[in-house]
Amino acid sequence: MTSSETRKPTPHEAADRRRWFALAIVMTAAFMDLVDVTIVNIAIPSIQQDAGASFSQIQWITAGYALAFAAGLITGGRLGDIRGRKRLFLVGVGGFTLASALCGFAANPEMLVASRILQGAMAAMMVPQVLSIVHATFPAHERGKVFGLFGAIVGLGAVSGPLLGALLTEWNLFGLEWRPIFLINLPVGVVALLLGRRFITESKAPKALKLDLVGVALVTLGLLMLLYPLTRGRELGWPLWGYVSMAGSVGVFAALVAYERRKSARDGSPLVELSLFRVKSFAAGIAVQTVFGVALGVFFLVWTLYMQVGLGWRPLRAGLTGVPFSIAVSMAAGLSVQKLVPRFGRKVLQAGALLMALGVLIYMAEAHRYGLAIASWQMALPLVVMGTGMGLIVAPLTDAVLSEVPREHAGSASGLINTVQQMGNALGLGLVSVVFFGSIGDHLTRPEVGPAFVNAFQHALGWVAAVMGVIFLLMYALPKRPAQHVEGGATELPAQDRERELVS
Repeated sequence: MTSSETRKPTPHEAADRRRWFALAIVMTAAFMDLVDVTIVNIAIPSIQQDAGASFSQIQWITAGYALAFAAGLITGGRLGDIRGRKRLFLVGVGGFTLASALCGFAANPEMLVASRILQGAMAAMMVPQVLSIVHATFPAHERGKVFGLFGAIVGLGAVSGPLLGALLTEWNLFGLEWRPIFLINLPVGVVALLLGRRFITESKAPKALKLDLVGVALVTLGLLMLLYPLTRGRELGWPLWGYVSMAGSVGVFAALVAYERRKSARDGSPLVELSLFRVKSFAAGIAVQTVFGVALGVFFLVWTLYMQVGLGWRPLRAGLTGVPFSIAVSMAAGLSVQKLVPRFGRKVLQAGALLMALGVLIYMAEAHRYGLAIASWQMALPLVVMGTGMGLIVAPLTDAVLSEVPREHAGSASGLINTVQQMGNALGLGLVSVVFFGSIGDHLTRPEVGPAFVNAFQHALGWVAAVMGVIFLLMYALPKRPAQHVEGGATELPAQDRERELVS
């Protein structure tokens, strides 16, 4: 045997191999989170039927996750900077895996909702660390290749999540109905934990900010005061306390602004950097992200209920129907970033908003024309148009919003952008009670369910189309052409902060 065959790897070769193992581990965890977000929607009707969940509990299975994820994103990122990114990643993966087990073995809808909230909170600890670890592990000249891999993972998660959810629900493994959509996370999480401890290198920020726990508490309280009455209001007959709570949330958000202003002056570590809102493009971008989140929150939930409850389709058929949408999103996102935005700038994002609105209007017309007899192939055109529009928006939006933000605030700004989109998503899920269930009468007979859901779907789509029109107008406040790599004022999104946008 030759010496070249028996020699040990050099320290450089061992480190190189180690970091690629670390990349595979964090990418797997990110994929697990991405799939979990999309996999649940397709199984919601099965959960409702098997677990006996009410419509408001169904909303909270998705909205609770989004709310906990949004409230914890910035805190999770800063905890990683302070306590160590590897440590927080492993804690997040372990907690996410445990919460998945609790979801899978939930004895009743209340336990499932609570477990989903815990799962969202753990995802908020895990997700911000992924590209922070990549940034600390890979040199600058290799990160472009790594970001490309992550983009592929995002696209794969968007396509495979609904299909995987449909297959697991359809197969009814071991008579567990919908539960395998959560239990599938257990072996993945355990492997990520064991390998992560061995191969991921610990890193911290040299000068980490302090946690703003009061800010997190005020944001969460304000959102709960707004979302809980929206979600439960119709079911409870719109009681007076609900209106009082929603009005009171305005006061809580005002208190948050006042507190953040004082905290910024006192120690320079607020949860929300208020000075960012003096940048016109950033303020408009925050509005775009919030409203865009509302539109997505409304559409995806009512779309699932329309297909599976209204039309009576099985989960697999519903999942396959969504494939053209996912493929269109992935293809348009790549084309938007690489070819279109560098040439046409802001117009690409506005074209995306108009295309999404057009797709929604075509979908409304198709649903009205064919009613309960609509086929999957008849949905393909509006879904491809909508998916193309969404792809043109989601990929370049963060860079457009951040292009005029001072470089020193880029991290805070990018975290805030994704946080408000998740909050908008939770708000949209809460509004489903008003724009969808509000159009459905109580105590429907079996023959009345289908037509009622078809009509409610069309009503909800009208709201989504109107929201996309608002987004189109708000985009006029974005810079015509995002300025990147410019010294001084403009900024490029730092690698450790791209994660929040990629997984939104």
